[in-house]
Amino acid sequence: MTRPDSDNPLLDFSGLPRFGDIRPEHVAPAIQNLLAEYGTLITRLTADAAPPTWDGFIAPMFEAGERLGQAWGIVGHLHGVLDIPAWREAYNAMLPEVAGFYAELGQNIALFRKYKALAESPEHARLSPVRQRIIAREIRDFRLSGAELPEESKPRFKAIQEELSALAAKFSENLLDATNAYSEWVIDEAGLAGIPPDARAAARAAAERDGKPGWKFTLQHPSWLPVMQYADDRPLRERMYRANAVRASEFAADGEQAKWDNGPLIGRILALRAEEARLLGYPDYAEVSLVPKMADSAAEVLTFLRELGAKAKPYAERDLAQLKAFAREALGLETLEPWDIAWASEKLRISRYAYSDQEVKQYLQEPRVLDGLFSVIRQLYSVEIVADEAQIWHEDVRFFRIEKNGELLGQFYLDLYARETKRGGAWMDSARSRSKHSEGITTPVAWLVCNFPAPVDGKPATFTHDDVLTLFHETGHGLHHLLTRTDELAVSGINGVEWDAVELPSQFMENFCWEWDVLSMMAAHVETNEPLPRALYDKMISARNFQSGMQTVRQIEFSLFDLLLHSDATDASGDVPIGHVLALLDNIRREVAVLFPPSWHRFPHSFSHIFAGGYAAGYYSYKWAEVLSADAFAAFEEAAREPSGARRSLLDPTTGERFWREILAVGSSRPAIESFIAFRGRPPSVDALLRHNGMTEARN
Repeated sequence: MTRPDSDNPLLDFSGLPRFGDIRPEHVAPAIQNLLAEYGTLITRLTADAAPPTWDGFIAPMFEAGERLGQAWGIVGHLHGVLDIPAWREAYNAMLPEVAGFYAELGQNIALFRKYKALAESPEHARLSPVRQRIIAREIRDFRLSGAELPEESKPRFKAIQEELSALAAKFSENLLDATNAYSEWVIDEAGLAGIPPDARAAARAAAERDGKPGWKFTLQHPSWLPVMQYADDRPLRERMYRANAVRASEFAADGEQAKWDNGPLIGRILALRAEEARLLGYPDYAEVSLVPKMADSAAEVLTFLRELGAKAKPYAERDLAQLKAFAREALGLETLEPWDIAWASEKLRISRYAYSDQEVKQYLQEPRVLDGLFSVIRQLYSVEIVADEAQIWHEDVRFFRIEKNGELLGQFYLDLYARETKRGGAWMDSARSRSKHSEGITTPVAWLVCNFPAPVDGKPATFTHDDVLTLFHETGHGLHHLLTRTDELAVSGINGVEWDAVELPSQFMENFCWEWDVLSMMAAHVETNEPLPRALYDKMISARNFQSGMQTVRQIEFSLFDLLLHSDATDASGDVPIGHVLALLDNIRREVAVLFPPSWHRFPHSFSHIFAGGYAAGYYSYKWAEVLSADAFAAFEEAAREPSGARRSLLDPTTGERFWREILAVGSSRPAIESFIAFRGRPPSVDALLRHNGMTEARN
């Protein structure tokens, strides 16, 4: 919908976002306009005495919701990738109004009755199964939003939603500010021993930007990780470990940083979520969170996590014992401190497999990696990815389109490099969803965002293999959104997909990064352009499950912490003490972990997934999706297996087309478990995951 009468670019829905024109001052008038428009529509629809129909009631509601969602999505996106004071202020100024509007929308009893009336009407039986599923899900979501609460409870429920939205934004901002506030300066070049040349060059460039001598290291992941993994200077590693561990906590470096302490926010968030659950009639927030997910109950998830943890812990204990023995015998470290773990692990990897992450990184230059990624997509799904043009929010951003036989399927923005004004991590989100309307098909648009090292000294950026896994992961999310063939807005792409299934397409894509056919075509040395040696690849494969036991129990630790934290029926008398949160984490570590950080470590204060990122009581989704993705990838392994035992390429277009048709194309038009069974021919099995992680053989 175009608004030719308005000069506000946030109100132009005729095409792609006009990032060259959008300014922070556009936010308030545009969002207030859309909120008023949506509110007027709701008033009209609920006042209409005629029986509700799909075309007369639901379609207009979804269209108005999509317009508001697109505009607010742009604002939220810019808050994440361009977090300058003006955008932060514009976002936070409107956040209470937007959160309040959605809270009121979810509690609107007149709307709720309209949906129920349609579900009970003769027309309902004539609707497609997909539309019937959408209506049922909307009714479920109304109930979860408090529509059936007593009138006297609704204002409190609304206030909870508004405060939770503000707290999530503040949590994320505190973490970004605390991350950016710390820097470590190295003046003597001898202090750089062990740190790779590209990380040194980036640190030197950072210092030059500040007009200072020496090398500047920060807590941004591309700067922090090389120090922890490679720096021989143990005190430097210790300082940076501690700075990272106490970010946004009461142990911040100085009084100025104390204002970014996320501890009080955590306690408040947990208390509000528990109160919300009680208002809805649930014993705790975990049960609320699980209603729209694949899992039936917290008990079911706990059983899954603990069974997997029991299988993984012996491997983790062996991993740690081997690391300690190596550190003692080869590195002279009688005590392996937390800031030694990554460094000693890299030394052990080199000793055992005669290669390092840094060696592989020299072959993974950005242009070749992107070409390889796009080639994988082309071979699997017979589509083309071509460079496209659009207005962008930063000069480093690129834009692409996906086509099949000349038909536009979708478009995406790619923002790869870390910046101080960009929140950490990597993510994919929807800029626009696929939908069908009177004028035709609106194609989907996505943003794919990472935080990789930028090019330095005129050379292409180089990525670690973990970076490449991350890129493939986020692209998997993007393909789920962009390759949808579902025309109903509410279920197209990633819309409405169960949270514990949404990671399936992303983790599935990671598997291809371990295949010789894939890795060899995307690898060429950044200096010589020589291809990746097969011998180096063979070492990578040998080391693929290096410390997989430790990595698995670490993820289970996070998942159990999240689930048990939200399974606690907290007393409504006040906020949850941070001591309670830390004690729970300690108890979980005693159950499943093999590594125990110092008592001053404040991991929860930076756990933005569950306090600011939508994963509350859902972090287990990563492990469950690993089961799904490994099992799905096994279908490609089976298709590539020759009767003779030889193996064809795993980039099998027949299996790829079936994965597209049964998983990617259908969105949430049917339950995720049905989609998986349609693709695999049976329910999921954990066997492939255990095999891929090297945990299928008994170890002493």
